[in-house]
Amino acid sequence: MSATWYECKVKYRKFDEATASHKMKTEPFLVDAISYTEAESRITQEMAAYLNDNEEIKITNIKVANYAEIHPFENTDRWFRSKISLIAVDEESGKERKTNMYLLVQANDVKEAYENTVSAMADTMGEYSIPSVSESPIMDVFPYFTGEESDVERLKNFTALKDSKPVSNENDEVLEMEDSLTSIAD
Repeated sequence: MSATWYECKVKYRKFDEATASHKMKTEPFLVDAISYTEAESRITQEMAAYLNDNEEIKITNIKVANYAEIHPFENTDRWFRSKISLIAVDEESGKERKTNMYLLVQANDVKEAYENTVSAMADTMGEYSIPSVSESPIMDVFPYFTGEESDVERLKNFTALKDSKPVSNENDEVLEMEDSLTSIAD
């Protein structure tokens, strides 16, 4: 199953180390969710770790992010957006065709982000090029499953949501008729 990533812009009070005071900041975060509603719920839940008990957040925007894959790496602290151009040759016309996709790669600088992108693409069978690597404004990424034992409950909730059927709000004419006949008989 392919993950759907939602970019959530969150306004909250953040401690600024340079001035040693709290300032209001609006920063983007990425969450893995199955709907906008769940993305809002998840970002609220995940941001609770960053806040004091009496502080609140304001979600200013939620949109679907266009990242094909997310690649975290150990001992890194920033996120970089890598543009990948997959190269395919059209057999009929003989022309090269490029299809772009974006990866979010964790690294400490642009050079390391490029190297991590090459590492992430190591198993790719086709030709590709990396036209750009730039620092992303994304502050943190919250995947749905991290592989820890505490995710068992999340997995059950996710499966239940995925397998659930929408509730039908259509009127059942037979039940309505029985209700109206019962109320007339009383």
